[in-house]
Amino acid sequence: MNISIIGTGYVGLVSGVGFASKGHDVICVDIVEEKVEKINRGKPPIYEKGLEDLLKEVVDQGKLIATTDIEKAIENTELTFICVGTPSSSDGSIDLSGIEKAVEDMVIPLKEKNGYHVFCVKSTVVPGTTEEKVLPLLKRSGKKVGEDFGLGMNPEFLREGIALEDFLKPDRIVLGGIDERSLDVLSIAYEGFDSPKQKTDIKSAEMIKYTSNALLATKISFANEISRVCEKIGIDVYDVMEGVGLDHRINRDFLNAGAGFGGSCFPKDVSALVRFAKENHLETKILDSVLTVNDEQPVHIVDRLNQIIGGLKGKRIAFLGLAFKGGTDDVRETRALPMVEKLLELEADVVGYDPEASENFKELILKDIDYSENLHDALKDADICIIQNDWEEFKRLEPEDFDTMKGDIIVDTRRILKKEEYVDKFTYIGVGCDN
Repeated sequence: MNISIIGTGYVGLVSGVGFASKGHDVICVDIVEEKVEKINRGKPPIYEKGLEDLLKEVVDQGKLIATTDIEKAIENTELTFICVGTPSSSDGSIDLSGIEKAVEDMVIPLKEKNGYHVFCVKSTVVPGTTEEKVLPLLKRSGKKVGEDFGLGMNPEFLREGIALEDFLKPDRIVLGGIDERSLDVLSIAYEGFDSPKQKTDIKSAEMIKYTSNALLATKISFANEISRVCEKIGIDVYDVMEGVGLDHRINRDFLNAGAGFGGSCFPKDVSALVRFAKENHLETKILDSVLTVNDEQPVHIVDRLNQIIGGLKGKRIAFLGLAFKGGTDDVRETRALPMVEKLLELEADVVGYDPEASENFKELILKDIDYSENLHDALKDADICIIQNDWEEFKRLEPEDFDTMKGDIIVDTRRILKKEEYVDKFTYIGVGCDN
């Protein structure tokens, strides 16, 4: 079928490329001409594993094109996915200005269009948004929902770094529709996907996304809180969680202690759900604690290091990993930021390195730090190495790679090194274990 995608960020571009690879004809729409030009050359404006190769393939095949012309996109397609960003406002609530502007731009093309068209929100929005915000705007066209156009909600469950794989082989596909006709069109778009599919109403689909992310974030903060107990009593939280995760009711995933969660989803979505509940006069005691633990964890790691070595003033620190996790250049809500800011507050000298995210991090942090273009230079003459995320390059590190350091302290926040290979030669400090 013919599909248009509004917004070419992580969700929009990955979805567009994924649908095109399944045989659909896709038109991606963005207001930034530079991004549109890059996509039409087969060059993604973001880094995501496997995305560039598959984008080039579908562009060369003529299955995907990009444009700034939203009217042309809606005129020539039957289904439109709305994939624009929904960032947090200063009070933690969801900012819908991007969605509202995009939908306003769809009113005239819908008014002029002959034939039925389905609009589907893929952006993460709080329950009620699609029917209470998007639908009234679309009705300004004079067309009738259920007769002239359909409406749906199809939440995304993409993990940055492996987003393309998640899109092509999802655990589940949730389709929310205002009526059966809307759901039928959405089902056609996903015919080529061999995954469990749940059809539901729009509000439930919106809530499924928030609940999923809130529960995963809760598991992470729970693991981090338990890790602090383990550090105090001299046991390894990873051993503990290995045993806990063997229970099929709990599962081992997302129970790794570390520096906390970041990125474009978990912090924003938990905050938005908390704010949404408060607007409905409800308390969210568990989720409030999830956010508190997440804010405290990166500072706790630096404070623990400072206490162990008796001060960080003047220490040269090789800080490995600036993105919120490996496999992406995304620095939104990265735990590297509060860690680096705390290190600078303690008067340490920080040298940052990330395979993809250094330039983005430079725009994020106001204070000056040094940056290295490669791992070897970052480690050279360092007193301390802190590993913040889990790039494959960091996972492949061996003890001899740290020989160029002046000091012997390694802080492994992701527990990606084999502790037993380091404890005799280095001062190894792992999150959630004795050092």
